[in-house]
Amino acid sequence: MRSNRASVRAGVSMAATLPMLAGALALGIPAAHAADHPLRDLLSGTRPAWATARADRGATSDGAQVSARVYLAGKDAAGLAAYAKAVSDPDSSSYGTYLTAEQAQSRFGATKAQVAAVKSWLTASGLKVTGVTRHYVSVSGDVAAAEKAFGTRLHNFAKGSKTYRAPASTASVPQSLADAVLTVTGLDNAPHMATHDDQLPPPDTVFRNAGPFSSYYGSNTASTLPDAYGKKIPYAVKGYTGKQLRAAYGAGTRTGKGVRVAITDAYASPTIAYDAGTYAKRNGDAAWKTGQLHQALPKKYTNTKDCSASGWYGEETLDVEAVHAVAPAADVTYVGAASCMDGDLLDALGKVVDSHLADIVSNSWGEVEAAQTPDLAAAYDQVFQLGAVEGIGFYFSSGDDGDEVASSGTKQVDSPANSAWVTAVGGTSLAVGKDNTYLWETGWGTDKANLSADGKSWTDFPGAFTSGAGGGTSKTVAEPFYQQGVVPDVLAKANSADGNRVVPDIAAIADPNTGFLVGQTQTSPDGRTQAYSEYRIGGTSLAAPTIAAIQALAQEARGGKAIGFANPAIYAKAGSKVYHDVTDDPTGSGLAVARVDFVNGYDATGGLSTSVRSLGKDSSLAAVKGYDDVTGVGSPAKGYVESYRRG
Repeated sequence: MRSNRASVRAGVSMAATLPMLAGALALGIPAAHAADHPLRDLLSGTRPAWATARADRGATSDGAQVSARVYLAGKDAAGLAAYAKAVSDPDSSSYGTYLTAEQAQSRFGATKAQVAAVKSWLTASGLKVTGVTRHYVSVSGDVAAAEKAFGTRLHNFAKGSKTYRAPASTASVPQSLADAVLTVTGLDNAPHMATHDDQLPPPDTVFRNAGPFSSYYGSNTASTLPDAYGKKIPYAVKGYTGKQLRAAYGAGTRTGKGVRVAITDAYASPTIAYDAGTYAKRNGDAAWKTGQLHQALPKKYTNTKDCSASGWYGEETLDVEAVHAVAPAADVTYVGAASCMDGDLLDALGKVVDSHLADIVSNSWGEVEAAQTPDLAAAYDQVFQLGAVEGIGFYFSSGDDGDEVASSGTKQVDSPANSAWVTAVGGTSLAVGKDNTYLWETGWGTDKANLSADGKSWTDFPGAFTSGAGGGTSKTVAEPFYQQGVVPDVLAKANSADGNRVVPDIAAIADPNTGFLVGQTQTSPDGRTQAYSEYRIGGTSLAAPTIAAIQALAQEARGGKAIGFANPAIYAKAGSKVYHDVTDDPTGSGLAVARVDFVNGYDATGGLSTSVRSLGKDSSLAAVKGYDDVTGVGSPAKGYVESYRRG
C-alpha cells in the first residue's frame, strides 16, 4: 500500500509521484537571466508543461483569486548543496560533521533582509502576505496583482477533462531579488494545494483476508489446487510479523534504542495509539513505552474528499507498526500533513527539519515523475539538503506500479523517490521459512491468473500484471556521484548519454502476497460500528518503513551517531555480503503462491475468489545480479546493520 499525493487508491498496494530537475546534487532551479526580461530573472519551470498554446482557453479574469508561495533561496544555495554532499560522503573529510537546525538556518537560511525585501516586493505588487516561514512567504490576492508581481499573464488551460489556471509564460522576479527567491508555486491551480477545510472522516470499511494461509512461507501447501510451474504451491502467508522481518534482515540484538524515527503521511488516524499498542501485544512486539509514540499534527485539515483522507489512516498505521516491529525501542514521531497536496506535505517535511524531530524519516507517498513540476522539485530538494546537513536521512517508497506503463501509459519513475537527495526504497517478495529462517527474495512483481470454472487449471496462466516495485531511469534528474561505477550504463544512460538518476537504491519486503500483518480499527460494512482487526498488506509503503527501521538499528550500532543521507554509504557497500543480491528467480524453477480472497473484501457473503500469484514478474523491469532497477543494491543481509559500526 502506497499513498498518492493527489489521491489514495484503496487496495493492497498503491503508487504515486512529481518531476525532479536535472542536475546531479544541484539545488533546485536557479533563476536564469533572459534577454527579453532585462530587469527580471526567470523562475524556470513555473510554466507547467501542460500550459500549451493549443490548450490555451484565454486570459483568467483579473479579479480571480490566487494563493501562492514564494520559496526562499537562502543566502548560500550553492554552499548548502556542497555541504550536504560533503557531510554525506564517507570519502569526505567533512563526513558526519553535521549542523544543528539553528546552525543550518544561520548558515544557509534566508536573512531577515531577504525576507523583508521579498515581502516588500509582493505587497507593492498588490498581494497580501499571509504567512512567513523559514522556507517561504505565502501570499494571496487577485490575478492582476499576481501578474504584476511575477511578470507573466495567467490564462486558463485545458488539462484532461478540466480547465486550470497557469502562467502563459515563465514567471520571473526582479533581478534585485534573484538571489533571494528559489521559486514560486501556486500560480497554477491544478491539484497541488488545498483550497477548503473539512473534518476527518471515520476509518474505511473493514478489509479482511479470507485464507487459508501459510504461517511461514511454504507451511501450508495448496494440495487441492492446480500445479504452477510444475509443482504444488503454498498458500500466501497470513502476514509476517516483526520477529520474522528482524530475522530476515539481520537485526540481531539491535532494537533502535536511542534513535528517533519520523513518519510523514497526510492526516492522522484517530485510533493510532490504540491500534499500535494492541498490535504489539497480540503479535509479540515489545510494548510501547509511555512517550515513545508522538504526533505532530496541523491545526486543521483540508481536501479530505479529494485526498480520500480515511485511506491514509491505514498508511499511517502500517508505517508506525512496521517501524516498531523492526526497531521496537526506537522513538517514533508521526508528522501528519494537512492534506495530500504538495504544499502541505512540504510543510510536514519542513517541520521535521526545522525542529530536527528525527534523524531518519520514512515517507510512503509520491506520484509519477511526469506529474511533478520543476518548481516543486526545487522546493523538495531544498528541504532534503537542509536535512542532510543536519544528519537527517529521508527514505521514500519507489512506487507500486512497476515501470508505470500500465497505470500511466508512460515508462517512468516516481518522485520524490527520484530526487538525488533521498533514499529510494524498492520492493521484494520475501520467503521466511520455519524458525524465522531467511529462504530467498525475488524482485516484487506479480502476475495473477484466476482458477478456472472447473477448478482444474489456472485461466491464461500466468495471467496479467497487477503490481510491482517502482523503478527505472529518471528523465529529469542527472546521475548522482554515488551511483557512478555501480549502476550499469545500460540503465544510467537509458535516457541521456550524460547519465541520469536510477531508482531504487535499496529494497525490502513489499509484495502483498508475502506481506506484513497490520492491525487497525476499521468500520463495519453497514457503517454502524468500528472495531480493531488485522489483515495482510504490502507495497513499497511497507518497504520504506522497514528500511527506515533497519537504519535505526544501524544507527544504534554506530553508537547513536546519525547516518544522515545514507546513499553514499549504501553504495559504498554495493556488491558486498552485507546485501542479499536479489534476483527474479532465486530457485530457478518459477515461484508462485495461491490466494483465496473475499469478493466483497470482508466476508464470504459475496463469494470467494481463488487465484495464483506468480512472483518476480515486474512489468518491463528485472531484478538481476548486481544493481538493478527493482531492488537497487539489494536488501539488507546479516552483517548490514553491524557494518555501520565501522562507518
